[in-house]
Amino acid sequence: MNTFKQLGLVLACISLFFACKNESQEAQSTTSVTNTEETTTERSGQAFIQDDEGTPNCLQIAIGSPDHKTLVAAVQAAQVENALVNVGPLTVFAPTDEAFAALPEGTIDNLLKPENKNTLADILKYHVTPGNLSTTILTKLPKLGQANNQSVQVEVVDGKPVIGGANIIASVPAGNGIVHVIDKVLLPPSE
Repeated sequence: MNTFKQLGLVLACISLFFACKNESQEAQSTTSVTNTEETTTERSGQAFIQDDEGTPNCLQIAIGSPDHKTLVAAVQAAQVENALVNVGPLTVFAPTDEAFAALPEGTIDNLLKPENKNTLADILKYHVTPGNLSTTILTKLPKLGQANNQSVQVEVVDGKPVIGGANIIASVPAGNGIVHVIDKVLLPPSE
C-alpha cells in the first residue's frame, strides 16, 4: 500500500508541476498579446525604423531639410511616410516651403484637416514616381506615371526638365532613389 501512496504522491506532484507551468505559459502568452496590442496602436512600418548608419532615404532627406517643413507636416498629416521610404528606387519631387506658400491662402490649412487626409495623400503621391530618374533621364521622358496612378507632363526648357510646370532647383541622391527639390506644388488634374 505504501507503494501506491508514493506513486499517487509522485503523480500529484507531477500534475501540480505541469499545472503551474501551463499557468506560467498562459501568463506569458497573455502578456505577449497585450504587448502586441499596445505596439500595433503606434504607427509602424519602414518609415519608423531608426537607422543611423545608412544613406538617408527620401523621407529622412525631407525631414533634415530646413526648406521642407510644410512638406514633412503634410506627409505626417496624410500618414504617407511609408510611401517615401519604400525600397524603391523612387523619384520624389519635393516642393519647398515657398512653393507651398504660393498656393492660395488657406489651402494648406484646409488640406491638413483630418477630413481631407485622402485628398492630401493623393496630392503627395502625385509627387512620387517609381525609379531613380536623374535630370538627364527626365529630359528624355514626355510624361511620368505617378504613385497616385496619374501622369504628369515633362517639358524641356533650356535643356532642363520642367515637371508639371515646376522647375528642379536641386537634386539630392537618397538611399532609396533621388529627391528633386522643386519650386512649385504639383496638383493632380481633376478627374
